[in-house]
Amino acid sequence: MEELKGKPENKSQITPFNSYSGYLKRKYRTRAYRVSVDAGFSCPHRGSDRRNPGCTFCDEYGSRAVYQEEVHKTGDRFVSLKNQIERGIGFLKKRYGAEVFLLYFQAFSNTFAPIEELKQIYDYCLNQYSFAELIVSTRPDCISAEVADLLASYMKRGIDVWTELGLQSSRDETLLRINRAHTVRQFKEAFQLLRQRGIKITVHVIFGLPGENKREIMGTINYLAGLEPEGIKIHNIHIPRNTMLYEEYMAGELTVPSSARHLEYVVDALELLPPKTVIIRLTCDTPSERLGIPAVFWNKSLFYKKVRETMLKRNKWQGRLAKFKQEEKDDR
Repeated sequence: MEELKGKPENKSQITPFNSYSGYLKRKYRTRAYRVSVDAGFSCPHRGSDRRNPGCTFCDEYGSRAVYQEEVHKTGDRFVSLKNQIERGIGFLKKRYGAEVFLLYFQAFSNTFAPIEELKQIYDYCLNQYSFAELIVSTRPDCISAEVADLLASYMKRGIDVWTELGLQSSRDETLLRINRAHTVRQFKEAFQLLRQRGIKITVHVIFGLPGENKREIMGTINYLAGLEPEGIKIHNIHIPRNTMLYEEYMAGELTVPSSARHLEYVVDALELLPPKTVIIRLTCDTPSERLGIPAVFWNKSLFYKKVRETMLKRNKWQGRLAKFKQEEKDDR
């Protein structure tokens, strides 16, 4: 991150937070992109049928990207995975001139399967290309010592291994309210299993969940700041139409933060997070054909631009108010 030091000569070149794009540029010195795949996993809520109810904010598509529909159009799982990878790499090369690729298991809970099945799928996909990273998105209650050992084993190939853990909130009351079906304690246990093995961790959080305002949101951020995750994904609350949360909204039981309010939440949160934590996402981008609420929200590029401009104007930067910095000063 380019930290603010005094009055910079050219503010247009400064990013006051540790952006993911900046991290990848520094690490790989070229254009690096994620290749997202849907391996057909489900989650503990839904069992083998993704259409079963899950978390109140989640529909039957999970976090699957639009271009991953093909997984449901073939009877051969591995043919589908091969096609997804080839198509993804081809697109990223043509569109962005990408040269480095990161394998990203994105949709649903990608450690929700027997260990033998996980190994078979990870091995197959990693053997399709010389990937620089393996990124696996999952839930805290789908991480065991055995799973953590399997993920850590891929570091022996000389690749970085990241696990994305969905926490959403550090309040058990909220987790119960949105039907997460795991606790903060389970998250902490999963986090420790991964950290002990040197696996990098990105944590998912949602701003604007039912019953949460700024105080509760910053409580979650302070909790995570103490853990110092390698990455964080911040989502504004996006509600697909075919979800329990959408029904609650339509019944008048929920309000959704505006773009401007989410901006204020994000700026305050970034000041509390350690400077080394990579900010991988600041907003959600549910496809418009599935999105119910919010009807109007700044697009991703505009939102990032406004965050950057707001922080520079107010002389704020990531980590400025991080508690550990004050503790270090007191120790001296």
